[in-house]
Amino acid sequence: MEKFSFRITKQSGSARVGTIKTPNGNIETPAFIFCATKAAIKAADIERIREAGTQIILSNTYHLMLQPGEDTVAKLGGLHKMMGWSGPMLTDSGGYQIFSLGHGSVSEEIKGIRQKQKTLININEDGAIFRSYINGKTYCLTPEKSIQIQQKLGADLILVLDECTPFHVSKEYTRKSMLMSHRWAERSLNEFEKNNDGKQALYGISQGGVYQDLRGESCDFINNLPFFGQAIGGSLGQSKEQMYDVVSFTMERLKKERPTHLLGIGGIVDIFRGVELGVDTFDCVHPTRLARHGGALVKVKNKDSISSKRKEHINLRNQRFELDDNPIENDCLCFTCRKHSRAYIHHLLKAKELLAYTLVTIHNVFFMNKLMESIRQAILNDRLDQEKNNWISEIPLHCELYT
Repeated sequence: MEKFSFRITKQSGSARVGTIKTPNGNIETPAFIFCATKAAIKAADIERIREAGTQIILSNTYHLMLQPGEDTVAKLGGLHKMMGWSGPMLTDSGGYQIFSLGHGSVSEEIKGIRQKQKTLININEDGAIFRSYINGKTYCLTPEKSIQIQQKLGADLILVLDECTPFHVSKEYTRKSMLMSHRWAERSLNEFEKNNDGKQALYGISQGGVYQDLRGESCDFINNLPFFGQAIGGSLGQSKEQMYDVVSFTMERLKKERPTHLLGIGGIVDIFRGVELGVDTFDCVHPTRLARHGGALVKVKNKDSISSKRKEHINLRNQRFELDDNPIENDCLCFTCRKHSRAYIHHLLKAKELLAYTLVTIHNVFFMNKLMESIRQAILNDRLDQEKNNWISEIPLHCELYT
């Protein structure tokens, strides 16, 4: 593990600033990980993503094993070389996508996605059997296969295979699934260690749904295995309040000396809450997906008359921006805000010009990176509460999850 380390440099309450060292560079935490699901950030080239201050990106094992295939990626020199990305990378295990395609409710709960096609055939002790959404071919993804694929993809940080259980299932099913995920975690770890060349580090994943006793049991299990890092997975509840409760309890039980990742969460309010609880990294498609629908992230002080303060973004498709020659944010230094107006982007969106999605994506990526930079600085200065007021207005805890 000499090529990997995690060092905490400052703690303020439970919030902390640290550095994750990887062979492809350091990650200053708290950090946001952008989703390059199929080895690309949708609508934006990798150089613009780098220029926007991005530290780390992630790609998806499930999608890449289907197309172009992990062997093809390996022959092309791995994800870093294929994409032209020289910084740290993470790959997830493929479990979330398989189970969300089989149980649409998982995606609806966690990310607000509605899947029309169910491709999961069966889950058993061996792994997950599913049908390719591309050509209908049947695959079996086992914990061992997931690790083998991720080793060929070549990301710095990789995850064990787990089952992502939805909220609506019973506690009995949640426990059964959790115990199977634990066995899968051991198998993933064993497979990882067979060919561990020191260029990758493995994260375990806490499960247990919304049940404290199960979460506690899962945390104890993960703590007792030699993972480099840990992630919080599975159902986090029906509301933000419940999600924060689950994350809070889980963070209390997980090892403090490991980097901790919160899977699939990317709203600004949620990031502040997670950071306050000690979370180090986050990932979500939210910023880039929002951009492709014309949504530009804005700080609370820049909302005033142009948006409801309950929202974290403005919709540039709205007619009010037709003659608005201001940038998305006057104080933003991203490429988009330095070069273009809301009116121009509004026009591009109405005309269905692809450039619109690129420009808003660049802004949202820059915005998220500036958010995380500001959070790190605020922790260093013991003023996280004050910094939060620059970015968000608190929203009711009973509102539905949208990330």
